[in-house]
Amino acid sequence: MNTNDYTIRLERSEDYRNVENLVRESFWNVYRPGCTEHYVIHMLRDDPAFIKELDLVMERNGRLIGQNMFMKTIIDADDGKIIPVLTMGPICITPELKRKGYGKALLDYSLEKAAGLGFGAVLFEGNIGFYGKSGFTYAREFDIRYHDLPEGSDDSFFLCKELISGYLNGITGVYRTPQGYYVDDSDVEEFDKGFPPKVKLKLQGQLF
Repeated sequence: MNTNDYTIRLERSEDYRNVENLVRESFWNVYRPGCTEHYVIHMLRDDPAFIKELDLVMERNGRLIGQNMFMKTIIDADDGKIIPVLTMGPICITPELKRKGYGKALLDYSLEKAAGLGFGAVLFEGNIGFYGKSGFTYAREFDIRYHDLPEGSDDSFFLCKELISGYLNGITGVYRTPQGYYVDDSDVEEFDKGFPPKVKLKLQGQLF
């Protein structure tokens, strides 16, 4: 990857369909047969928790190759306080350019922008093997629990990064995924009809 061959900028309304198609191509058959992420991002843009200042796309040679976005959410602290935090994603790079450094470049830039806006921490579901390289660790190390996850369950998917050092000091509690991430499968099916047909496959390693 040449650090001079890409740009990162805010998403514009004229990008929406191309970004949704990019997300669809990137997530298709990865976590489930087909995917829902392209519909999720379509809906989240109108959610009150959506952060327009952190709605980012990456371009290379005039072509969209990546995107990331953030949402405001909270930790319900055990002492009754409400702790504002961020969650992130979907984040993706076009399939043919994955594992070439573009994803980390986009991620690091996004986190730097979020920190510059004064946000204290980011929590989300991801792979520590990738996100650990950008400073994420297991949320359990901050004593933050994932909502609805039974005690003793594998929580290695639940990651956290402080953007302000010490922001979560003394905080224990439960993270809440924004409701906007939960979509109805029938709505996804209807939305997906507007895109080129793709074959849904049940593959080993999918989560759903």
